[in-house]
Amino acid sequence: MEVVEKGPGRRRLRGNPWFSLVAVAFGVIMVGLDATVVSIANPFIARGLHANLADLQWVTNGYLLVTAVLLIPAGKLGDRLGRRKIYLIGMAGFALASAGVGLSGSIGLVITFRAFQGAFGALIMPNTLAILRKTFPLEKLNTAIGVWGATSAIAIAGGPIVGGLLVQDVSWQSVFYLNVPVAIIGIIISVLVLHESRETDVESPDYPGIVTLAASLFLLVFGLIKTQTWGWADPKTLACFGGAIVAAGLFIFAEGKVTNPLVPLRIFASRALSMSTISVILNFFAFYGVIFFVSLYLQEVHGYTPIEAGVRLLPLTAMFVISAPLGAVLNHHFGPRFPVTIGMLLSAGGLWVLTSLEVSSNYLLLAIPFVILGLGVGFVLTATSDAIVGNAPSQDAGVAGGVQSTALQIGGVIGTSVLGSVLLDRVGSTLVGKLTHAGVPGALAPKILAAKPLVAEGAVPRIAHIPPALQLAITNGSHAAFLSGLHVAMVVAIAVSLLGAVTGFAIGNKRPSEDQESEMISD
Repeated sequence: MEVVEKGPGRRRLRGNPWFSLVAVAFGVIMVGLDATVVSIANPFIARGLHANLADLQWVTNGYLLVTAVLLIPAGKLGDRLGRRKIYLIGMAGFALASAGVGLSGSIGLVITFRAFQGAFGALIMPNTLAILRKTFPLEKLNTAIGVWGATSAIAIAGGPIVGGLLVQDVSWQSVFYLNVPVAIIGIIISVLVLHESRETDVESPDYPGIVTLAASLFLLVFGLIKTQTWGWADPKTLACFGGAIVAAGLFIFAEGKVTNPLVPLRIFASRALSMSTISVILNFFAFYGVIFFVSLYLQEVHGYTPIEAGVRLLPLTAMFVISAPLGAVLNHHFGPRFPVTIGMLLSAGGLWVLTSLEVSSNYLLLAIPFVILGLGVGFVLTATSDAIVGNAPSQDAGVAGGVQSTALQIGGVIGTSVLGSVLLDRVGSTLVGKLTHAGVPGALAPKILAAKPLVAEGAVPRIAHIPPALQLAITNGSHAAFLSGLHVAMVVAIAVSLLGAVTGFAIGNKRPSEDQESEMISD
């Protein structure tokens, strides 16, 4: 390892592992805040820019789509050009795109700048893990990732509260402007403390791999996003999924032919890495589905404001602050099998308690499973992140970080799409029954619910130009219908969590043991 220092002060700061962890924490905080504050800002964006429900979906989905497609190429870019450099570009770009969202005067511009946020966010996240991998010795990497996970949890937990305060007392634009000072502080610290690291054997980019992977992820995520509009059996949905499979096959074929693959398939020879990647997908399938629909339950069934709902979600999100470092301790002593398997079983247990929710349920019936679920998700996040990044070769640290972040994103999109479809199907069938009971002919009830214009105000559909008696029938039955759908969705999430416990057991107990030193190139 060759290190070039510039003075004694620089020597104490530059390359210090713990200062480096502080530097990358700002990127994690910025992306974590953005993940939850946007959901709070969406209703205010709709009113301010006269956006409809489809527009608001793309405010979120445009970000997710671009991020999922670019995470692995962004990690590879950091490996080639410099992880510090790409991380700093991501921080600066994310701040500028955030300011662009706030300055936008139309919903089209908001969606466009959200897509840019997704692109720069993709530069940030995999390179945070890669920087930690190249800065910390392997015996301390587990602890660093535990702190990294706890930092992300604090940002996610605080997002609804911070966002609620800003949109109610300042403006929805201020939610996005908040990223600017966070980025400035993070960039200043990063310039002072982060070492540059890159791989010295630089070859031409793997264009076939980039194109086929991007096509596969785009078609998969786009198809999942559109299922609630098209339906799962629609030919367009099936075409997206079929195209994703074909592109994935071409990607695997291409990676076996090039000398410098975008994703070296050799990294998946590690059972721990492969099973951990699957476990991340299953873990966040359950988590994102739960946090989205329980937020609806709090606001639509109990009538809480966004801030009140955010505060009541704290037992779930804030538990990450405890469970992430605790998961790191368990992982250090027992290997990844124990925390991942136990974490997924805890998640299944918390979800099982949520199946008993009713309209009049006491908050304790939410708080207790939130704590259980928060423990489980945090255990899995820390152990799998360490297994993925630590088991990849040192020169592929950025790619490994991209694999972990991509698995997290895909799990979240699949979870919200699948569980959303399950919930909406049950809500629709229950409301059809309510209309029929109110005297509407059975064949006509589904047509009324499908009528346009339709405004879906959270869990309570409101349909224009129908008699008040029918609207009353819909409103009176909506809470019961929502809870019926929520219970079925939780059962599906339980099954996924139990499958995650199986994959967690298959990870094994061996922790990363290779002792590779990274070549640090100081600017």
